[in-house]
Amino acid sequence: MPGISELRAWWAGWPPAAGAAVMATGIVSMGLHLSGDETLSRVVLVMAAIAWVALAADFVMRLATDRPRWLADAATPGALMAVAATTVLGTQLSMLGWETLAAALLALSALLWPGLLVYVMRHWARRMPGSVFLCCVATQGLAVLGATLAAAVETAWLAHTAMVLFWLGLVLYGLALLRFDLRQVLEGAGDQWIAGGALAISALAGARLIAAGDGSMYLWNLDDRGVLRDVTAALLALNLAAYVVLLVAEAVRPRLRYDLRRWATVFPMGMTAAATLSVSAAMDAPWLRVPGQVLVWVGVAAWLATAVGALRTARAGGGPG
Repeated sequence: MPGISELRAWWAGWPPAAGAAVMATGIVSMGLHLSGDETLSRVVLVMAAIAWVALAADFVMRLATDRPRWLADAATPGALMAVAATTVLGTQLSMLGWETLAAALLALSALLWPGLLVYVMRHWARRMPGSVFLCCVATQGLAVLGATLAAAVETAWLAHTAMVLFWLGLVLYGLALLRFDLRQVLEGAGDQWIAGGALAISALAGARLIAAGDGSMYLWNLDDRGVLRDVTAALLALNLAAYVVLLVAEAVRPRLRYDLRRWATVFPMGMTAAATLSVSAAMDAPWLRVPGQVLVWVGVAAWLATAVGALRTARAGGGPG
C-alpha cells in the first residue's frame, strides 16, 4: 500500500479533469437508482459525495495558495467538470428528496458556471479533444438539476430557467462540434466520449423538463411540449448512435492502458443509461427500459474497470494518468 506522503503527491498531481471521476460515480449512482437498485445506488452516492468534498477542498486550497496554477487550470475545459460534477450530485440528492442540499449545490454551480464558461471558451483552440464539449455538459447539468428541483418544489421560474439553459446547451454543443478534432474518435485517450455524453445529458435535461411539465404546474403549451418531446427523442437517438460509433472505434483501435481521461468515458456511458431510462419514463416508452437497464450495468462495469486502473496507478506510485 502507498504511504500517506505518496498518496498526497499522487492526489496533488490530479488536474481539474479529475472531476470526471466524481461525475462518473454520481451518474452511475443515478442510473442504479433509476433502474431500481436503490441500496447499491446509495453506496455509490456516498462515494461520489466523499470524492466531491475532497475535490472541492482541493479547489479552494489551490485558489488560496497557488493562484497562478489555479488560473492555468481554470483555462482548460476540464475546469467545467467542477460545475458538471456538482450538478450531477445535486440532481441525485434532489431525486432522493434532499431538496435543501440540492438547492445549495444548484446555487454553487450556478455561481461558478458563467465565469468558468467564459474563461474556458476564451482559451479554445482550433482543434480540441472531447473535453471541448464540457461547455455543453456543464450547461445541461444546470438544466437537469434546475428542472429536477423545480418539479420537486413546484417552482415555475426555475423550470423556465432550466428550459433556457437547455436550448443554450444545444447551441454550445454546436459551437464545440466546430472545434472538435474528429481524429480523437480513433486517437483519444478517453475524453472523446464526452461528444456522446453531452448528447446524453441534453436528452436527460429534455426528459426532466417534460416530467416537470407533467406535474401540477402549467409550464408548456401543446406546441412547446411537442417540440420538446421531438427534440428530446432526437437527442437520445443521436446519443445512442454516437455510443455505437465510439464503441466501434474502441474495437478498431483498442486503448487499454489506464488514463485519467477514462473517467470521461465512464461518465457518458452512465449518462446514456440514465438518459434512456428517464426518456422511457417521461415519454411513456416502456420498450426503452430494458436497454436502459442493460446500459446501467455496462456503465457499472466500466466504472469498476477504471477504478481498478486508478488504484493500480496509485499503488505503483505513478501519476493520476
